[in-house]
Amino acid sequence: MTRTITAPDAPLTVRQREVVALIAAGCSNDEVGQSLGISSRTAKAHSDVLRVKLGVARRRQIPAAYRLLTGEDPYVPALVRLRPRRSR
Repeated sequence: MTRTITAPDAPLTVRQREVVALIAAGCSNDEVGQSLGISSRTAKAHSDVLRVKLGVARRRQIPAAYRLLTGEDPYVPALVRLRPRRSR
């Protein structure tokens, strides 16, 4: 059984909120890392911590759990613009 943790028990850091926004935009760990100037391994670690804090089993559930927890839309277009464009 999974339990969602409430905000006072496990507040998210600014960096974690940035990671949530990029996950909500559909970024992979590699893309999160590139956007934030961290390694993809560090991005994955942030994702793993977020899954535990938000009480979800899968990475793709992070944005929905964040919305339920905070009532805020996790998608932040200004942050997503940092994401490098893919070459075609």
